[in-house]
Amino acid sequence: MRTPQVVVVMGVAGTGKTTIGPLLAARLGVPYAEGDDFHPQANIDKMSAGTPLEDADRWPWLDAIGRWAHGRAGLGGVVSSSALKRSYRDRLRAEAPGVVFVHLTGSRELIESRMSQRQGHFMPTALLDSQFATLQPLQADEAGVAVDVSGSPEEITERAAEALAAFAAA
Repeated sequence: MRTPQVVVVMGVAGTGKTTIGPLLAARLGVPYAEGDDFHPQANIDKMSAGTPLEDADRWPWLDAIGRWAHGRAGLGGVVSSSALKRSYRDRLRAEAPGVVFVHLTGSRELIESRMSQRQGHFMPTALLDSQFATLQPLQADEAGVAVDVSGSPEEITERAAEALAAFAAA
């Protein structure tokens, strides 16, 4: 039996991390942690005001997510985090070396459309351009898979689970 993976569901705002993360965790039979819950209030206030976070704002948040992931090593888990830059993913790996990333990808138009329909989230659509400008997709030497977000949440989750299984088998 293989050791359960700790998976970070990543991508720009609006890709469905908060929707797909719990579905993927249920599919894998492991706990889910919402990455937004690790943000200090100052970060939430900043984003709610339409101000993009700076790296200095993100480090404590990423460290907290990394500590959670480290605590799940050997047990498995799924956590969401935008993890847009390679340096952010490196920071997560420094805390939890075995994490595997699921990068949720999609067109700007699709993601903006989904963002405009969601209720009660602190991240405004106005910050989507800054998210795409910051995004550094997974590199060949990073443990992870890219999954397109077109289709239903169930279809996306199934694609993610299949991609993770293929990655683990490779």
